[in-house]
Amino acid sequence: MKLYNVAILGATGVVGKQMMECLLEQDFPLGELKLLASARSAGKTVEFNGQTLTIQEATPEALDGVDILLGAAENDIAERFAPVCREKGVVFVDNSSAFRLDPEVPLVVPEINAQDIAWHTGIIANPNCSTIIGLMAVAPLAAIGGLKRMVVSTYQAASGAGIRGLQELEAQMQAMGRGEQLPEPSAFAYQLCSNLIPQIGGFDEEGYTSEEMKLQNEGRKILHMPNLPIGCTCVRVPVMRSHSESITLEFDDEVTVAAARDALAAAPGVKLVDDPANKVYPMPLDSSDQDLVYVGRIRRDISAPEGSYGLALWCCGDQIRKGAASNAVQIAKLVATTYAR
Repeated sequence: MKLYNVAILGATGVVGKQMMECLLEQDFPLGELKLLASARSAGKTVEFNGQTLTIQEATPEALDGVDILLGAAENDIAERFAPVCREKGVVFVDNSSAFRLDPEVPLVVPEINAQDIAWHTGIIANPNCSTIIGLMAVAPLAAIGGLKRMVVSTYQAASGAGIRGLQELEAQMQAMGRGEQLPEPSAFAYQLCSNLIPQIGGFDEEGYTSEEMKLQNEGRKILHMPNLPIGCTCVRVPVMRSHSESITLEFDDEVTVAAARDALAAAPGVKLVDDPANKVYPMPLDSSDQDLVYVGRIRRDISAPEGSYGLALWCCGDQIRKGAASNAVQIAKLVATTYAR
């Protein structure tokens, strides 16, 4: 099998570090690995698979000899490197939001729409974390019932704000445990410890945040349903890692609870965790540090109008892994093994 030289852009961040682990876990056909970051991180060393790798400054020249670039950096950096990748023939699998809604760029969750990789022109976008986690639960049901409408509330962990978010929540929890004054928030608008913040991103003229609109717009693109009605409320919660989502679905055809369970039990990347009578249901603690999206609390939507078919469910998934790094490496592996050019 051909080996592929890979670079990680933003290698010192939480997602970039996780990408390194995922390359090994997924048996990626890896040749050389380059770790790219800002000038202030250049020269530092990282242990990887028995090697000592030196972090390099992210420059166009650093992409020489690279086959695939895994992006774990902000939009402005992704936008700066995209034309460089195209010029050098590097396939860019980007975790930022810069290209997700570009009609010329595939937006991919491999278990749902891997075939879209085939029409890439050098850039493949990795969806938003809450979009990936929610659609992993929704897509198997949409396939059997004809999805008509989707209403989602997300409960998003501090990990969604990167290392600063994790450190801030941990510091607040430690201070509260010692009975000390909590440090002033900086990663979040307000104290997150013992609190919920019903805002992730800025508000638009309709009162929806950018995070909420990501789930709507990205969900439509991935499912190939451009007019699907999706309503969403995104909330930051004092959980370290793993996002949770409450989802209500309306279908054209009846989807029974039993049929939904069967579909989800058979779906790749999904783990059915649904025995509420014995207090068995998805929780962030259980779904962290692994790649499966846990789905449970599956029940008939008793609020659905007469003649309408609906289900409600609850799901949890690791934001750093399946919600970001693992999904990106899955895409890269498909580029190398299935859609190689």
